[in-house]
Amino acid sequence: MDDPNARLVATLLEARQRHCFPPDVRKAAPEFVAQVLGLLFPHFAERLECNAAAVRRDVTAVEASLQRIQSLLAPHYPVSDAGLSSRFMAKLPDLYEWLQQDARAIFEADPAARSVDEVVLTYPGFYAIAIYRVANALHRLNFPLLPRLLTEYAHQRTGVDIHPGATIGRKFVIDHGTGLVVGETTVIGDNVKLYQGVTLGALMVEKALADKKRHPTIEDDVVVYANATILGGGTVVGRGSIIAGNAWLTQSVPAKSVVTRRSEVRARHGEEGLDVLDYQI
Repeated sequence: MDDPNARLVATLLEARQRHCFPPDVRKAAPEFVAQVLGLLFPHFAERLECNAAAVRRDVTAVEASLQRIQSLLAPHYPVSDAGLSSRFMAKLPDLYEWLQQDARAIFEADPAARSVDEVVLTYPGFYAIAIYRVANALHRLNFPLLPRLLTEYAHQRTGVDIHPGATIGRKFVIDHGTGLVVGETTVIGDNVKLYQGVTLGALMVEKALADKKRHPTIEDDVVVYANATILGGGTVVGRGSIIAGNAWLTQSVPAKSVVTRRSEVRARHGEEGLDVLDYQI
């Protein structure tokens, strides 16, 4: 008697043999980033022992986890750099310093925050930034696949979607964050604040543009309010500018500009804020 599923079984068997992907990789990504954040911040540690031996043990465990993931991926994504994991570990002191600055910047920017500990423990924006910075460090080392798995995990947990290839400066603030999208070739300067629903995206989505700068540049000290959309690799938001909520921007604006949701551009005067903007449509 003929098996009615014979063709299906044969097709799937061929696919599995051709792409026999290790199932442990998806689980390893969140476990790895939990280890890294637990190493850097006691807030995330499953157990905390405040002595040098325990810290050395945790450092060794993080490096071993990264080596294990590299070995899992090796059949599909071979990497010739045997010292990749140690080079990542060498980046952690600077990464820790940057995350401390991010947490402090979020605390200082939000009147509702009562302590930096509260920011670290409860703010999804900080959590997304922390995972992005880990993923970005791996991305810059050309570690395969894991950076995307990490930022997608952060996306699932927080609603914040930051590509690990984006370049983001110090004292980065994400307020609320849900629905925020930062594309791969985005460049963000220092002391930038983004609110929920902001999109820093491409004007066109075409595979032929994969090696081109497709996403905007946001210079230092810029604030982008909720649901604003800024598109295009040639679009530069000048230093100290304010982008109002729901604005749609596809052209560069000079430093210290105010862009309303009508995409009206005018010079800022002094320290005026969004409370004086014209919101008429």
